[in-house]
Amino acid sequence: MQPDPFKRLEARTLVVRQSNIDTDQIIPARFLTTTTREGLGKSAFYDWRYTGDDQPKNASPFPVAGAGERQVLVAGPNFGCGSSREHAPWALLDYGFRAVVSSDIADIFKSNALKNGLLPVEVDAETHAALLERPGVAIAIDLEECTLTTEDGIAASFTVEPFARRCLLDGVDPLGHILAHDAQIAEYEAAA
Repeated sequence: MQPDPFKRLEARTLVVRQSNIDTDQIIPARFLTTTTREGLGKSAFYDWRYTGDDQPKNASPFPVAGAGERQVLVAGPNFGCGSSREHAPWALLDYGFRAVVSSDIADIFKSNALKNGLLPVEVDAETHAALLERPGVAIAIDLEECTLTTEDGIAASFTVEPFARRCLLDGVDPLGHILAHDAQIAEYEAAA
């Protein structure tokens, strides 16, 4: 399954100010019994969304029904820290997020997110602080230009590793990128 191409996203934000949100908070380990992506959104931030007897928590910032129009998660610094698990970006994508914005995103989470079609956007501290104060703001993330803008005037640029950016723009994972060049690879191997 290849990710959808990511060129420009216009959505609203869901803000969670907490720092050090680790992968076990994103998707608790007890839900890691599958090797497929489908259905993991129902377990995203499960312990934040539900009580011990599986009842929705009224104070949760995460709607039970999913992200809806709030497809950009703005989170506190050091987002995605902890153990490496592809299930974390899978769960966020299945929940409805297309991008995560923070001032600091853990490297291994960032790598897993990029390979699976979730855009991790690191912004400067000033932009991050402004976004944290504007839950629900309309936001546009343009991957072709590597810019982030909001309806009320916030503007920032960001960087994405070039190969990962190309894969996101094309809607392929790294293996899909290689397979797209199968004819050229076969031609090269035949000539060798």
